[in-house]
Amino acid sequence: MTNTENIPGLTNIVWLAISTVLTAFFVAVLSVGWLARSRAARLALDEPNERSLHTTPVPRTGGIGLLLGIAAAWAAIGPHLPWPFWGALALLICISLLDDLRGLSAAVRFAAHLLAAALAAPALLGDQPSLLLLVPVVLAIGWMCNLYNFMDGSDGLAGGMAVSGFLTYAVAAWFSGSAQFALLNLAIAAAAAGFLLHNFHPARIFLGDAGAVPLGFLAAAFGVIGWQQGDWIWWFPLLVFSPFIVDASVTLMRRLLTGARVWEAHRDHYYQRLVQLGWGHRGTALAEYVLMVLCALAALWALTLAAEVQWPVLGGIALIYAAAIAGIERAWRLRGPAHA
Repeated sequence: MTNTENIPGLTNIVWLAISTVLTAFFVAVLSVGWLARSRAARLALDEPNERSLHTTPVPRTGGIGLLLGIAAAWAAIGPHLPWPFWGALALLICISLLDDLRGLSAAVRFAAHLLAAALAAPALLGDQPSLLLLVPVVLAIGWMCNLYNFMDGSDGLAGGMAVSGFLTYAVAAWFSGSAQFALLNLAIAAAAAGFLLHNFHPARIFLGDAGAVPLGFLAAAFGVIGWQQGDWIWWFPLLVFSPFIVDASVTLMRRLLTGARVWEAHRDHYYQRLVQLGWGHRGTALAEYVLMVLCALAALWALTLAAEVQWPVLGGIALIYAAAIAGIERAWRLRGPAHA
């Protein structure tokens, strides 16, 4: 288990929360803005291709600024997290940054993601977890690293999910009594909001792998931490980040069943289809934000319900997702991409 004890003194906590938000937000805003406008923007450019949703080269170094915002706020908080967590996070940042700058094969990236997940998972679970628990958690963390990167393909989407997801983690942790853990999540949400100012349509900078992959790792790792220390039940992080998890997972299964090369980039995610169907980057992002907020509120509400009532709620949400997917599939068959 990780050590995320409460910080004594309500006044101190309030002031620390305010300073956490301001530090993470403004460091991210300034860092990302500089990365978008300076010569550093040329270090890694996302060139448009047949699989892109943008038409001009865009810097993909925004994740560096977001991480700087998180690091600045965390330095004041002094998080007590196990060293394998830090090692895994450092590995993912280095590999992802190298991929942004030079380009790595899908096999190398995926191997690094699984290695990081295998390094972090035992420490996050603690008490020598059984293989029946360890293997699914390792796979879940590795998949979350990948799917967050897959979903970072439309203006404002990945940043919005980070704001909604980690803010929801912060609220749940706070009401559970884990003040420091709440602050760690609040810092990520605030830094993501700072990045989002530069990334909402029309985006002036993208996250890049160095931002998207660590965010996916943090979403999964913090989900496990909150579960293990009793802040929430295991399904809570899955529901909070379900707008990304459902889209990426269903798309992967559909492509597997149709024999597509799943390791290749594509424009077949449901959010990508919405953009191509005429919703555009702005309309798609706003629709996804509504979904994210609804999932966040549903997750927080369901935590207050008795166990026998939680499952019908989750089942109802699953039906809503099924209906939405069916609607997009039907529209795609009838109209196809509006801007193909």
